[in-house]
Amino acid sequence: MSDSFSARLEAAVSAIPARYPGPGGAIAVVKDGEVLVRHTWGYANAERRLSFTPSTLFRMCSITKQFTCGVMLDLFQDPTELDGDVDDRLPQLDEPAPGALHLAHNQSGLRDYWAVAMLHGAPIEGDFGDREARRVIDGTRTLQFQPGTSYSYVNQNFRLLSDILEDRTGRSFAELLQTSVFNPAGMERAILAAETRAMPDGTIGYEGTVESGFRPAINNVLWTGDAGLGASLDDMIAWERFIDATRDDPDGLYNRLTSPVTFLDGAAAPYGFGLQRTSMFGRDMTMHGGALRGWRSHRLHVASERLSVVVMFNHMAPAQVAAAQILAAALGVPYEPERTTQQPLELYGTYLEQETGLSARIEPAPGGAQLRYLMVPEMLEGVAPSRAETQTVRVVRQGDEVRMERPGENRVGILTACDETPGEDVDALEGVYRCEELDEAEVTITLTNGVVYGGFSGILGNGRMEPLQRLAKDVWVLPCPRALDHTAPGDWTLAFERDAAGVNALRVGCWLARDLVYRRA
Repeated sequence: MSDSFSARLEAAVSAIPARYPGPGGAIAVVKDGEVLVRHTWGYANAERRLSFTPSTLFRMCSITKQFTCGVMLDLFQDPTELDGDVDDRLPQLDEPAPGALHLAHNQSGLRDYWAVAMLHGAPIEGDFGDREARRVIDGTRTLQFQPGTSYSYVNQNFRLLSDILEDRTGRSFAELLQTSVFNPAGMERAILAAETRAMPDGTIGYEGTVESGFRPAINNVLWTGDAGLGASLDDMIAWERFIDATRDDPDGLYNRLTSPVTFLDGAAAPYGFGLQRTSMFGRDMTMHGGALRGWRSHRLHVASERLSVVVMFNHMAPAQVAAAQILAAALGVPYEPERTTQQPLELYGTYLEQETGLSARIEPAPGGAQLRYLMVPEMLEGVAPSRAETQTVRVVRQGDEVRMERPGENRVGILTACDETPGEDVDALEGVYRCEELDEAEVTITLTNGVVYGGFSGILGNGRMEPLQRLAKDVWVLPCPRALDHTAPGDWTLAFERDAAGVNALRVGCWLARDLVYRRA
């Protein structure tokens, strides 16, 4: 390692704690199987003054998904053997069920159960364990799309896999992780930490900011194959070194996990076996993040460089951005991408996507435009008056049609401009609407001195009432700033429908749970 490389990497790593302040964190960089960085700082538990060390157990959250798939591939050479088990776990589904590989590649078409739980009135900080998960999953009647044709991030895909593996083997998922992954990789402290209330060694995740102060995050969720991994920095270093040591074995576990994945039409898929496939700084890589309220983590691996980066925060700073900054330093490339001159856009406005019923808002933003459609806003770069894009989405006007192209999801959405003139009869919105798809779950709409509120109710309780924001004529959003998962599933679009007698239904959805029809009770 040259002096300039060492100095560059050291400067990047030492800048992270100040750039992303919080109680504590950890960073590792592994190159050619050797550990270049093994750095921790701050406190795993600030109240008890427990230092963050390389052996501190950390909640890795969705990074678990690749390990769940690793267990499946270790035990079943052909995962399609499990397809019947998936069908058995969706007893009310009235169309062909997805297979095990559809689950592993996030191509199942299922709606995400954390999002659906909010529609069932789940309390924001309520208990959500095996019983609640089973009630939500068992109620599945339809899919968002035909399995294998598109991509949507769905946590219960991996919960279903871990449950099926337990039933098939008669062994706990914790034991399966140990024998199939942890022991071979030398991950000595790694465990299944399904209970999110606390870690065995006292490590705590924190919400808040430097300005508002940090406070312990409250979580009452039980996670398994979707997000239950507890691991230390040294455990993750062992995983990255195991990947490097087995790089030349075509049957090596990580080589199987990173084998090419396609959609049903043969198009390359950007996600498979619990891993995102992408490129950054001109290099192909695999990566995944993890997040829960109070926790953020990210790991990435560049096979061509034999290079891995791991970042772990026990607070809610963007670990994926920090990991990219460390990677740029390790590669000796600038982190900030070059931007072209911003073009004036003809795309600003509020739209409804015809297929999903979701709202899409394109608004001016510094350096470009902002698209509000997914869980978090996406920054678009205007490359022509009728075209704006990022690496993952393109919005294009062709004549009177606006297309939202999402290659990673293998689909194109047609955006219809909304009528943004005021004047609908707001009083007519008030009432109770029921969804047959969700076991008669309800949306209640009320008016209080001219302010419109909405709230969800269902098998998990009564959710809080939230003030609605009007986007356009008969199109509103119900904000979901907090949820069971690490962040809310995004604003819920409420598109009211009218007939000659008045408002008779509404379409409800977000990116994780789309196109649900509620009829006026």
